[in-house]
Amino acid sequence: MAIPERMIICCQSFRAAGDPKGICHKQTDGFLQYVEEEILDRGLDALVVGSTCLKQCESGPMMVIQPENWWFKGVNSEEAIDAILDGLEDGEPAEDYLAS
Repeated sequence: MAIPERMIICCQSFRAAGDPKGICHKQTDGFLQYVEEEILDRGLDALVVGSTCLKQCESGPMMVIQPENWWFKGVNSEEAIDAILDGLEDGEPAEDYLAS
């Protein structure tokens, strides 16, 4: 398998001890599956990964796109995901969700 062009990291807010913390895991039911389906539908060369806590709980749920190093906050709906992926296709981050 070839190395993907991008990695899309989705916070699942689990800490090393295994205790769920923060809010990301509470607001993202079906999140990973939807992102994966959208990546395939759009023909993007990306790997979708669920991560441990990204330590941005006050802004979560979080999504990070690498290698661009774009961090997105408040990603808790299909509309947010679509806007972020639309921006990725256009080569510009979705400003409404961009974390600072």
